[in-house]
Amino acid sequence: MIRAKKSLSQNFLIDKNICKKIIKNTKITNKIVLEIGPGQGFLTDFILEKKPKKLIIIEKDIKLTKILKDKYKINKNVEVIEKDILNYELDKYDNLILISNLPYNLSTKIILYLFNYKYNITEMIFMIQKEVSLKFDYNLSNMNKYKFLTKIVSTYSRCFDVSGNVFIPKTKVTSTVVKFVFNQKKINLDEAIKFSNLIFKNIRKKISNNIGVCKNTKLLNKRVNELSIEDLLKIYNSFQF
Repeated sequence: MIRAKKSLSQNFLIDKNICKKIIKNTKITNKIVLEIGPGQGFLTDFILEKKPKKLIIIEKDIKLTKILKDKYKINKNVEVIEKDILNYELDKYDNLILISNLPYNLSTKIILYLFNYKYNITEMIFMIQKEVSLKFDYNLSNMNKYKFLTKIVSTYSRCFDVSGNVFIPKTKVTSTVVKFVFNQKKINLDEAIKFSNLIFKNIRKKISNNIGVCKNTKLLNKRVNELSIEDLLKIYNSFQF
């Protein structure tokens, strides 16, 4: 058994029932699936039971990569790549399904990076820290840039919570399995990010102080954390870039 590395924020999932619940949130059969940071392949085995057309494994850890390549060397439908997902481009793929127990310390950064590939990915099913899962949930109050960008690119849902006891080593926090289903709307993500950086620059000030002139002036006297996601989208759609 390989020990989990704190430096890579590794926590290995060891509960079969949780794996099955994760897999139930998507349809894998005959699809191209990409798993990020599979550890020693515990969840991977459950993915393969559903017979994907191809399974691409992205693993940053050199030792784990060797273990995975040896474990799945007979399976021609499995490709193991030693790479950091944050340095891996996905624009050569189509209709990808992403599955992962994401490292806690990088989950937000990875999710935002993957938003750049919304036209290459159909959906993402991730286990992340519960606190982070709330940060992306645009149905909750107190808007932030993560909720805004999530709404722009996808339909988001929190599927179920997971106890820290199902990992080695055990975690002190609760995790949540979440799902992003990317929409096919044409979106200029750079403009959306630019807008979010402006409007959330100072949440204590009125919106008019952050973004200046906008066609829709009705909401500009409010503070951004007083808005609903629908209000925020109205301002975004009338914003002059």
